Amino acid sequence: MKIYTEIIGNLQAPEWVKKSQDAEIEYIDLDQWTAQKSRFVVSSDHANEYAVALKRHSQMLDGDIIEYLPEQHKIVAIRIQLNDVLVADLSALAREKPETIIHISVELGHAIGNQHWPAVVKGTKVYVPLTVDKKVMDSVMRTHHIENVTYSFQPGSEVIPYLAPHEIRRLFGGTGPDSDVHHHYEHAHAH
Repeated sequence: MKIYTEIIGNLQAPEWVKKSQDAEIEYIDLDQWTAQKSRFVVSSDHANEYAVALKRHSQMLDGDIIEYLPEQHKIVAIRIQLNDVLVADLSALAREKPETIIHISVELGHAIGNQHWPAVVKGTKVYVPLTVDKKVMDSVMRTHHIENVTYSFQPGSEVIPYLAPHEIRRLFGGTGPDSDVHHHYEHAHAH
């Protein structure tokens, strides 16, 4: 069995958009946790088995390509299924007194921290990855009923465009914000 050790491109990169128009794309579907691993064996949507052993500090992103066979017009690409994200909106706090803002923010921090849920704060929103069943997270938020804080669950794919790479890793990768994870090929991901 061939072992794939590097990412050769991404379907979103301009040069690959063109190449993929005339190619059959075989997808390897990964959940967000498996996508963070550097070594795994998995079956594709065509029932072919692929062994992946990436170089150290590499990370797979949605659309990454591990094989291109131009003579067969075939691309093998990664498709990552992201979990939903709880999005707590604190924008209503902006009109409150500083003491109220501090009180409510600490209350929300306590509710989230007490569950050991990782979180990313961006502007007036707090993003929390679904690490347990959605019903459990909803129950925790309803139980605490934090005044002036609304929340909803959004697909991870809709949240990613608002986040920096280290924030994406924090929410979807199970790694800390100081992780040194990157690709070893030359192109930028457009999220």
